[in-house]
Amino acid sequence: MTTTDTPSTEDRPAAAPDTTPVLRARGLVKTYGHVVGLDGVDLDLFPGEVLAIIGDNGAGKSTLIKCLTGAEIPDQGEILLDGERVHFRRPQDARAAGIETVYQTLAVAPSLDIASNLYLGREVRRPGPLGSVLRLTDRAGMREAARRHLTDLGISTLQDVTVPVENLSGGQRQAVAVARAAAFGSKVVVLDEPTAALGVRESGQVLQLVRTLRDKGVPVIIISHNMPHVFEIADRIHVQRLGRRAATITPRSHTMTEAVALMTGAAEA
Repeated sequence: MTTTDTPSTEDRPAAAPDTTPVLRARGLVKTYGHVVGLDGVDLDLFPGEVLAIIGDNGAGKSTLIKCLTGAEIPDQGEILLDGERVHFRRPQDARAAGIETVYQTLAVAPSLDIASNLYLGREVRRPGPLGSVLRLTDRAGMREAARRHLTDLGISTLQDVTVPVENLSGGQRQAVAVARAAAFGSKVVVLDEPTAALGVRESGQVLQLVRTLRDKGVPVIIISHNMPHVFEIADRIHVQRLGRRAATITPRSHTMTEAVALMTGAAEA
């Protein structure tokens, strides 16, 4: 088996002719006392690709994502966005830079409707004194914009944006969270276990959303334990093991069995 730290041209997706990574991490280190979460991890995310991150429990997947999205501050290393070094001190910094994250817990407000969830924390004020003085939200405008976002993503099951999220299925709630990330993630969208606890049909719908984002040129990082989903959707696969990057492979260069072997240490890159 052969792997390379920087993918060759043939390993990159056809949708990403630009060889400059949108997001690049170099030498990330994160420790928690005597526990090493990350031990000099490198990562590259290219334009218009889906990069899957896989690894066993405790491999550092969540810590890596948290460092890339501002939820954690690395002790060492650097993160570059569009070639410029960035210093995220909180998730709001990453969101302001165009990096949106959908965590496994979704963080949706069940009692609010779909449109309100899409604009949660980004509510649009009504024009004029009604918005600036009375601070009234533009509910009609947000609902219309929400419909456009859902249509652009090909989500046909959520056209009534006035429905409370608590009335939706698990897959539909995931679609709302992904749609929110897609609406504001101008540079990168990160999905943490997006198909966990979903049925076959709903998982397929979420994977189609990921393809739609890629087709629109938005690079996606996806963390998943579901190897069939990873090999179905990913252009490249970043393998984490014991806080380090064990390998970077592709679904064309390796089988699922070989990927699991790298992940568990049964095989070396």
